[in-house]
Amino acid sequence: MTEDQRPDEAAQDEAAQSRRARFGKLPDRIRPEDTFVETPATPPAPGRDTFNPDEWLIRNVG
Repeated sequence: MTEDQRPDEAAQDEAAQSRRARFGKLPDRIRPEDTFVETPATPPAPGRDTFNPDEWLIRNVG
């Protein structure tokens, strides 16, 4: 502490240095792909892609 500074100014300087040390740097950037998770809206149906045109003809026409 210098002679021209009052004790409360010295405390303010110390507090300012402490704040600067703690908050003087921005946190690391968060990438957009890390902020969400993609999930399907509905689970896929197990029989969805099992269409057989021959079976359809046998059941509905024959």
